[in-house]
Amino acid sequence: MTTRRWVRVCSTRELQPGRGVAALVDGQQVALFLLPGPGGTDASRLRAIDNHDPVSGANVLARGLIGSAGDVTYVASPMHKQRFDLASGRCLDGDHPPVRVWPVRVWGSTVEVLAVSGDDRGDHRPAPTPTHCPFCALQCGMRLQKAPAGGDGPVEVLADTTFPVNQGRMCVKGWSAAGMLAHPERLRAPLVRDAHGRLQEASWDDALDLVARRLRAAAETHGPDAVGVFGSGALTNEKAYLLGKFARVALGTASIDYNGRYCMSSAAAGQNRAFGVDRGLPFPLSDIAGTSTLVLWGANPADTMPPLMQYVEAMQAAGGTLIVVDPRRSATAAVADLHLQPVPGTDLALAVGMLECARRLGVVDHAYVEARTAGWNDVEATLGEWTPERVEETTGVAPGDLRRVVAALAAPTAMILTGRGPEQQAKGTDTVTALINLMLAMGKVGRPNSGYGCLTGQGNGQGGREHGQKADQLPGYRSISDDADRAAVAAVWGVEPSSLPGPGRSAVEMLESIGQPGGVRALLVAGSNVAVASPDARRLGANLADLDLLVVLDSFLDQTAASADVVLPVTQWAEEDGTMTNLEGRVLRRRAASDPPAGVRNDIDVLCALAARLGHPERFAFASAEEVFDELRAATRGARADYSGITYARLDAEAGIHWPCPDGDHPGQPRLFASGFAHPDGRARLLPVVYRRSAEPPDDDFPVYFTTGRYREHYNSGAQTRRLPRLAASRPEPRLQLHPALAERCGVADGDLAEVRSRRAAVRFAVQVTPDIRPDTVFAPFHWGGEQAANALTVAALDPVSRMPEFKVCAVRVAPVPPAATGAGQTAPDGGGRIL
Repeated sequence: MTTRRWVRVCSTRELQPGRGVAALVDGQQVALFLLPGPGGTDASRLRAIDNHDPVSGANVLARGLIGSAGDVTYVASPMHKQRFDLASGRCLDGDHPPVRVWPVRVWGSTVEVLAVSGDDRGDHRPAPTPTHCPFCALQCGMRLQKAPAGGDGPVEVLADTTFPVNQGRMCVKGWSAAGMLAHPERLRAPLVRDAHGRLQEASWDDALDLVARRLRAAAETHGPDAVGVFGSGALTNEKAYLLGKFARVALGTASIDYNGRYCMSSAAAGQNRAFGVDRGLPFPLSDIAGTSTLVLWGANPADTMPPLMQYVEAMQAAGGTLIVVDPRRSATAAVADLHLQPVPGTDLALAVGMLECARRLGVVDHAYVEARTAGWNDVEATLGEWTPERVEETTGVAPGDLRRVVAALAAPTAMILTGRGPEQQAKGTDTVTALINLMLAMGKVGRPNSGYGCLTGQGNGQGGREHGQKADQLPGYRSISDDADRAAVAAVWGVEPSSLPGPGRSAVEMLESIGQPGGVRALLVAGSNVAVASPDARRLGANLADLDLLVVLDSFLDQTAASADVVLPVTQWAEEDGTMTNLEGRVLRRRAASDPPAGVRNDIDVLCALAARLGHPERFAFASAEEVFDELRAATRGARADYSGITYARLDAEAGIHWPCPDGDHPGQPRLFASGFAHPDGRARLLPVVYRRSAEPPDDDFPVYFTTGRYREHYNSGAQTRRLPRLAASRPEPRLQLHPALAERCGVADGDLAEVRSRRAAVRFAVQVTPDIRPDTVFAPFHWGGEQAANALTVAALDPVSRMPEFKVCAVRVAPVPPAATGAGQTAPDGGGRIL
C-alpha cells in the first residue's frame, strides 16, 4: 500500500537564503534550500532534493553552492562541481542521473516535504505524459505526472531532458503551468447573459442553439461578412485549421483574423516577399550556438523565452559575439558584448544605414548577390544618403558602433534574429525587409549558422498563421486570392471554389468596423483577450459593447469574456490532443495528460456542434483531433507549408518534424534556402525601402516615447499567468520604467505613482527609476487590463503591408499623481487578474 504524508523537516527559522540544510525523511537524506530573495520565508522560494550526489555517491548536496544560469537555479555539488537543477533535479553538466525532487511547503513556521512510502509506491502512478509547454513558441518539452490511481492530487510538471529544443530547461511559467488546470476560477458551464445583463449558467444545448440562431440571424440580416471570427496563435494546428474552415464554409464569411496579426505579421510579410515563404526560423535553433555573431534586434529572450539562452551562452562560450539592439538595457542586453540603444521607431534607418556601411566597408558578397538574388541595383541606388553621420543623427547610434556591428556581421557565420521591437511598428515590414536585405547582401541566408530569423512569440504563432485563420490565407500558406490555391482547398472541403469568400479585414480593421455601416455585427472569439491585447485598447474594447452578439470560447472569464453575451468553457493545453508548430517550423505532438473538468468541452467539439446547427454536419463530422489533422494534411499537400507527410504516428516516434514534409518517407527540412528560395526563379528578392518617421513622434504636448514589452513571469494579457500565485506574487503589478534624468524632470521618484497620458487615454503606474532605459523613453509591460492597461495608450496606426499595429512607439507625457489622488480611479485586479 502506498502512503503519502507531509513530514516536518525543519523550522523556517533554521533556513538562511542561499544555504542548504539536510534532513532525514524515511531513511533518506533530503537537502532543503531557501533561494535568495526578498525577506521572509516565501514558500515559492523553497526547494528540496535528494541530498545524495549521484556522481560522487555522497550525501553532500546540502553543502553545495546555489547559483543560476539563465532561468535555472541550481546547486553545485561540493565534490565534483556538477550542477543540479533545483526545479527538475536534472544534471546540467554531463550525462549523469538526475536527483529526486521533493514537494515542499510551509505550514505555519514549519517546513514540510511530501514523503511517499510503501514497497509499491510507484505501481499506481501512471507513466508521465510527454507534451509541451502552453506558453511561448519554443514549445519546451515537458512531462506531466498525474496523481496515483484513485488520487486527487494535482498534475505535476517534470522536465523532459530528451526534447532537443529546451533539453530539460523551462522558464518559471512552464514550471507553474499545471496550476491552471484545476484552478478554482476555471469556467465549468456555458454562461449566457440574461435580460438583466448578468451572465448565468446554461446547458450546452441551450447555449449552442442560441449562438447558432443569432449568428444565422446576423448573417441573414446584414450579410455573411457581418459575422466575424477572431482566432489565436495559442490554438493547436487542428483548431486553427478548423476555425478557418468554420468561418468560410459554415458561416461563409470573409471576416476572420487572429491575434497573430499583433505578433508575427510584419516578419511574415517581410520573409514572404523576400524569400517566397515565411518560417520564423528557417534554420534549427542549434544553429545559434554555432554562429560567430548573433544580433538580437528588439528581442529579449532572457525574459521572454529563457531556455533559448542556453544556445546564446554556448555561442559566447565558443568565442562568439552577442549584439543587442534595444532602447532598454534588458536582461538580454545585460549579457551582450555590444548594446545599441536607438531612438524608438528608428530601427528602419539603422538597418538601412548598416547596409550602406557594409557597402562602404567592402563586405558585400557580390558573388552571392549575383548568383542567388534579384534587385540589388535598385536597393543600392537608395543607400548613398545613409551615411554613418545621418544614421547617428536619426537613431542616436554612433558611427563607431555602426561599423563594429557591420564588421562583426562580416564574420564567416552571422545571424540576425528579430523580436517584436522592430516588427510592431507601422513600418515593421520594411524594417524586416531592410534587415533581410543586409543579410542577403552579405551572403548569409541559406548558409549553416547564418541568416535572418524571427523569434515567434505565441505558442503556435507559426502554425496558427499557416492554416487559415488569417484574413488572407488558406491552409498550408495558400493564398485566398489565388485561384489554384482556392481550388485545391475547396476540393478537400467538398465545396465549389466560388463559394469561398475572398480576403477579409485585418484584426484591428475588423474590430474598428464594429458599429460602422457594413461592419461586423456578431463576433466569435476563440482564445484571445482582444479587450486587453489590442492597440488603443479602451476604444477597441468599448466597440465590443456595440455588437449584436459576442461569443467567447475560453477557460477563464477574462476581460473579453466578461463582456460577452455567451461564454463557452473549453479545454486547456494538458487536456487535449493536437499538434503545435514551434518557431523553427518543428511540428510537435500535444498530448492530453488529464481529463477536463466536468462540463468543459474541446473547441473542436464546439465548432463541429455549431457547424451542424448551421446546416453543415457532414463537413464537420470529426471524432478526434487526429481526424482534423489528417484533413489538414490533405489541404496542405503541395503547398508551401506542406504537412502531408506528417502523421501522429510519426510525431509519436520522433522529436518533431520540420515542414515542408511532402511524404511519409521525407525527414522534414530543418534548414531552408540552402539551394534556392521559394520564388519561381529560386532567387531571393532584395527590395528597396524608404525610411519614414513613426506615426506619432513626440512633440511639445507629448514629449516622451512610450514602448511596451513583457515580464518573465507573465504572458500576453496575463489572463492565465496572473492567476498563478507564484507568478502573481513575483510580479504583482506593472511598473513604469524611466531614466533618473527623466524622473527628475517629471517630478517622480522610485515607488511613486505616475500618470502616463497619450492622445487616447491616461494610465497610472508605480514608478521604477532605472538607468537601463533611454532618457527620452518610458516602458511598461502589457500584461494588465483596466486601469493598468499599457495598451490603452498605444496607437492603432497600421503597417500598410502587414496591417501590424504600432505597439512599440507612441508619444506620451508623464506626471506625478498627487498623494490625495493615488486611490482615485484605481481598479485593482482580483487574484486571477480579472477587471470586471
